[in-house]
Amino acid sequence: MSGAIRAEDLGGFCAAVFEAAGVPPRVAAVVARSLVCADLRGVDSHGVLRMPIYLKRVAGKMIDVAAEPRIEREDGATVRIDGGNNFGAYVGQKALEVALDRAGRHGVACVGVRASNHFGTAAFFAEQATAVGYAAIVMSNASQTMPPTGGLRPFIGTNPLAIAVPTREGAPFLLDMATSHVARGKILSAAKKGETIPLGWAIDRQGRPTTDADAALDGAVLPVGGAKGSGLSMGIDILSGVLTGAGYGPHIRNMYEDWHAPQNVGHFFLVLDIRRFLPLTMFTERLADYIALLKAEPRADGFTEILYAGEHEHRLATARRAGGIVLPPALVDELSALGRERGVAWPAPIAAGGSGSGKVAAGA
Repeated sequence: MSGAIRAEDLGGFCAAVFEAAGVPPRVAAVVARSLVCADLRGVDSHGVLRMPIYLKRVAGKMIDVAAEPRIEREDGATVRIDGGNNFGAYVGQKALEVALDRAGRHGVACVGVRASNHFGTAAFFAEQATAVGYAAIVMSNASQTMPPTGGLRPFIGTNPLAIAVPTREGAPFLLDMATSHVARGKILSAAKKGETIPLGWAIDRQGRPTTDADAALDGAVLPVGGAKGSGLSMGIDILSGVLTGAGYGPHIRNMYEDWHAPQNVGHFFLVLDIRRFLPLTMFTERLADYIALLKAEPRADGFTEILYAGEHEHRLATARRAGGIVLPPALVDELSALGRERGVAWPAPIAAGGSGSGKVAAGA
């Protein structure tokens, strides 16, 4: 069952498994698309690797898959949304749609979200905004995995931040980063593969630097840039959690460990209509000049090219759309077993010189 899988087939498999677990098709499709988007961009820590825990949360009634996010407060360009405890990807998608609509009407939109769950990669939402000519800042808080500077135990999450603007051609500028030195999902991935992690990524439960992925998961990941990353994570927590009415700090439940109450994750979307400042073509021309100047800069030893944020991920996604996504064998075994339990067959790998079936069979 190993080999490259077409992105469409992998997404179809994921959606079918979610539906078989009782998730409505409209929700399953968005969540599956979000996960596959992460794998296409090379952010494997937030890709289909997350399916097992998502399914476990659904089975444990920790996610309300039937809930529809609703606007509970609005005033022109500002909106607060109650996510209803549905999947974070679905809640985030609905919030983005509201933000795009309000930005079209008012030039800018600020949408805060409470009562949500882990929403995957912020890039999934930010890239959609750039595709229709908007700029976006997307952020979310997360459960405690990181100590504040000077602290010993986890208090803040690896709260992600994405900043994205459209370009004239090629990849949009898309910075998508965790506020930890590395996303905790990468440590999860290393633990699953039995790999060590670089020194400086995390500390163990006693606060000692470690290269053991399991010890790191039992301890805490470290902020990027020390006090700067710690402060940035707090700022995201304040906007996504304190401001929206969602959980914050220790009040956000851990997706893997807390089975008594919903996570209550918060998100924050800021969407800007570029046309309110400059004609879109003028903006993208100016940005193209900026990028050309950037790429003409002298390169440091060992670098053949200077890339802007999001360019590498865009190239990787293009390559993986053409050549398929290759997943670790252990993950393939785990996902295909989940599929078999629900009557959904693992998609056929891409044949040499050909393509996958494009279909996901049931009842296998």
